[in-house]
Amino acid sequence: MDHTFCTSPHPGSECVAPLTGGTFRFACHPGVSCFTNCCADLSLILTPYDVLRLKTAMGIPSGQFLERHTGDDMRYNSGLPVVSLKMGDDPKQKCPFLSPAGCSVYADRPGACRLYPVGRAARYAGRTLQEEYFLVKESHCLGFGEAQEWTVQEWLADQGLEAYDAMNALWMGINRDVASGQSLSPVTGDKLKMYFMACYNLDQFQRFVFESRLLQMFRIDNDTLTRIRASQMELLRFAFAWVEFSVFGKKTMQVKPSVLKAQERAQGRR
Repeated sequence: MDHTFCTSPHPGSECVAPLTGGTFRFACHPGVSCFTNCCADLSLILTPYDVLRLKTAMGIPSGQFLERHTGDDMRYNSGLPVVSLKMGDDPKQKCPFLSPAGCSVYADRPGACRLYPVGRAARYAGRTLQEEYFLVKESHCLGFGEAQEWTVQEWLADQGLEAYDAMNALWMGINRDVASGQSLSPVTGDKLKMYFMACYNLDQFQRFVFESRLLQMFRIDNDTLTRIRASQMELLRFAFAWVEFSVFGKKTMQVKPSVLKAQERAQGRR
């Protein structure tokens, strides 16, 4: 197994427990006395889809979201940049989206927050995505004393994780070769900048697509163009394909024949 991505906002928690019997009891609501206590001092990695959902919910550009709400020190996973949510500067280091009533971005909260108290370890074995689920049990959390019982699949469905899991699987998929040391091309310098822009700064990537010569140089069908103009989720899917081509050297994009011929003529004149 070549790469593991662990989804939990509480890495190194005091108790990571297996899901014995396939079910667990849990509920979180204002009636539980520890409500929102877990929303502080987090080490919360944001996936590209998390950033897309949050910046859209806030109505601000990606660059502004990244500047305002992600950490100053760039983190790396297998040599690739990842971003983390910046906690508040109060003594408890509360989540910046925590309000007296609870999560102010609840409908668009990050995937790791949706998943909690379940943790997910996902890895690729060759081309197959394998997942393991476990419970993150912390002494301050009283939600485990509630009566409601869940299977993992019931919990995932209830928390609206389908789109998150689908987009995160695509993101992990483009990273798997570099994580396993099989990347066709080293990821340094401008390639790292391209990776970061395409994955996280989607508004800047959108300008790159539609305001540079990219559409003049590459064969992109009209259906794809329509979809990426209309939907930022589709644009993010396209960004992943572009990263595979431009950063990792995969053949996910096709140069237009006219461009190839022009390049051949230019080389012949040298």
